[in-house]
Amino acid sequence: MAKKIESKVIDVLKRGTPFGRLEEGDVFNENLKIEDVWINMGPQHPSTHGVLRLVLALQGERIVDMEVVIGYLHRGTEKLAEFRTYHQFIPLTDRLDYLASPAMNFGYVLAVEKLAGIEVPIRAEYIRVLMAELARISSHLLWLATHALDIGAMTVFLYCFREREMILDLFEMATGGRLITTYYRIGGVANDLPDYFLDRCEEFCEIFPKRVEDYDALLYSNRIWLSRTVNIAKISAEKGLALGLSGPSIRGSGVNWDLRRSNPYSVYDKLDFEVAVFDGCDVYARYLVRRKEMLESCKIVKQCIEWLKKNPGGEVQAKVPKVFKPPVGEVYQAVEAPKGELGFYIVSDGSQRPYRLKIRAPSFANLMSLPEMCKGHLVADVVAAIGSIDVVLGEVDR
Repeated sequence: MAKKIESKVIDVLKRGTPFGRLEEGDVFNENLKIEDVWINMGPQHPSTHGVLRLVLALQGERIVDMEVVIGYLHRGTEKLAEFRTYHQFIPLTDRLDYLASPAMNFGYVLAVEKLAGIEVPIRAEYIRVLMAELARISSHLLWLATHALDIGAMTVFLYCFREREMILDLFEMATGGRLITTYYRIGGVANDLPDYFLDRCEEFCEIFPKRVEDYDALLYSNRIWLSRTVNIAKISAEKGLALGLSGPSIRGSGVNWDLRRSNPYSVYDKLDFEVAVFDGCDVYARYLVRRKEMLESCKIVKQCIEWLKKNPGGEVQAKVPKVFKPPVGEVYQAVEAPKGELGFYIVSDGSQRPYRLKIRAPSFANLMSLPEMCKGHLVADVVAAIGSIDVVLGEVDR
């Protein structure tokens, strides 16, 4: 349990917001002898699994301290890797962030290929990037839908799921699965894209930017949305970096760090796109980052479609032995997953199974910033703060 805080002056986050919240310079009266009240928020989760518990220390309705309690899911994924071959572990990566399983596959197979020195066919690389960026859009759509719903906007939920369903249809067409795709393989992908896939994908890319305008009409300058997001859950770039924030959460604090640009992998260095960065440091800035990222991912998908149409046919799988034994050694490979830096550290002893495997999951690191974001805010703001970092507990309790 975090240390109980005495009722003295609270170093509140400096902000001026409506509804009678603290203005800059306001402090609690240090002469008041108010005992902190400790309450449980949870265990709960937007998916109702009951896997996230927050212990809040309150003075009135204002948060003075917080402890994030995790571990209710206790999957043991990293230990399971030691008892499965390198190929058999791929389906387990789907379950880390089950809202963007291609991105999870991507990080793992890249690490294994780096360890074994496998060169992936160029066609497979473009297919991988295409699927990963569709997964990024799908993940951000579900985030926006549920985040807006938590704050009180229901129509956005229906709009976002309308477009997300189109992406899931594309996944089903290419992989046979909608949520858990298990499409990537060590050395490439499971199979080439089916007929008409690229045409259907192109149709989505034409429709999607117009649909983002629909979301903007509902949220972008909505007074209620602004009051619940602007200057809420602020975290500076310095504190965010010290706590290991990555992905949209750190780019919303003005840090231009995206592994697709900062440390390119696959064919991202051949593609034209902008890194979404905003310096508001609050919930609204993190919303703006993801909004722009969806549009930039759509641009990447269109470029992949163009290349694949110009270069039909070709191998999508390198020759990898069925009894796969990478050389003795260790490797770390990270990718820019929808929620941030996803890294796989693998130690090989030359056998068919990893000797050790460690996952650097973005949600786990991002969740540690929640107490810093929430101190000085109201209990109602915790919901907005949690939503803004887009946590998936499959990554946290891996």
